[in-house]
Amino acid sequence: MIGSGIAAVRGALGFLTRLPVGHRDGDWAAFRSAPATFPVVGYVAGALAAVPLLATGALPAPTVALGYPLAVYAVLGIHHLDGVADLGDALVVHGDRERRREVLKDTTTGVGALLAVSLVVVALALGGLSLAGLPPRRAIGVAVAAEVGTKLGMAAMACFGTASDDGMGRQFTTASDPLSFVAPALIALPAAALTWPNPAAAVALGGALAGIGLPWNWATGHLGGVNGDIFGAANEIGRVAGVHLGVIAWTLS
Repeated sequence: MIGSGIAAVRGALGFLTRLPVGHRDGDWAAFRSAPATFPVVGYVAGALAAVPLLATGALPAPTVALGYPLAVYAVLGIHHLDGVADLGDALVVHGDRERRREVLKDTTTGVGALLAVSLVVVALALGGLSLAGLPPRRAIGVAVAAEVGTKLGMAAMACFGTASDDGMGRQFTTASDPLSFVAPALIALPAAALTWPNPAAAVALGGALAGIGLPWNWATGHLGGVNGDIFGAANEIGRVAGVHLGVIAWTLS
């Protein structure tokens, strides 16, 4: 039991981050059938990506703002941005459901992809600038809660989502069921208290979940379900939504 749990976490870290955790046979299978590992990765990767925020107040805010997205992509990689790119092209293409599915699989980069990736990266950098205006501990709390929230959203897609095709999305959705969501939800819940008594972390957690819901809802209506690209795009969009809404909550409270 413990061995399978370690394999699942190792598989999750290997798939969702750039951390050098190594790979063993069975890690992938263990990961995709253990949605609880998604928020675990959120805590680990979120904390590492938030390291530049320790310099908040000591360095100029724009410098900290640059360091945050650089750390995010250094820890988590840029492969999920491919999902953002494919989603961007699918959003602007004219045609029916099958045509949109074809565009998601097309390796050609269109103007929709360029615009979508640019908006997400700029939005994350601006989120970093907003975080740089918070006290360091609060900024880190919001950043970690947003990362945990976006990973919890991915777990929700795995547990409640329907796959649009036989690709990677189906490997997640067929390995979990709605009851499987209880464990990742319980694991993610403490992240809501990272800025207690201020509600910023709780809002960041919920905001990331809401951000995940945007591409998920669109995919359900226009593709017939989710796939690997939607998982990747939702991961990026959820993080951005969580960070911005968390900072807004801090500002208004």
